[in-house]
Amino acid sequence: MAHVFISIGSNVDRDRHFRQGLAALISHFPDYVHSDVYESEPVGFSGRNFYNSVFATHTDMALSDLCVLLKQIERDNGRTPQDKKFSPRTLDLDILFYDDMICDTPAQLPRDEITKNAFVLRPLAEIAPEFIHPVQGCSIADIWQAYDNHTQKLWKVEFSLP
Repeated sequence: MAHVFISIGSNVDRDRHFRQGLAALISHFPDYVHSDVYESEPVGFSGRNFYNSVFATHTDMALSDLCVLLKQIERDNGRTPQDKKFSPRTLDLDILFYDDMICDTPAQLPRDEITKNAFVLRPLAEIAPEFIHPVQGCSIADIWQAYDNHTQKLWKVEFSLP
């Protein structure tokens, strides 16, 4: 079984879409760990703040099947294939790690934004501090400790599923 980490983000009707996306993940992967939820400013465009978190689970799904499932959950929450990369999102589900796999298709693994964006790295460090980044060769805790981008602000928000 592969150890998988998925980032969750939303800034369009974010409370509803974030909850629905998280609930969908839980329904498919009931044995999981979920970080705290953080609010962050958008990176690369102007818009409403995001809710972000990281969801971790184990799965025997092939990577390609997991990609299809996540895209379907996004579509179920109003995401369209025409959405631009740096634009508002109803729901954004990105695979960060699939074990220690390194590849570019069907998804970029490990996800490049792990080391660049606090809204991914901080919740990841919260739930997987000892996980070794297969390209960087060091732990997520070490990457977070060395992270130096003070322009990206995020803060923890109170969040619970009903």
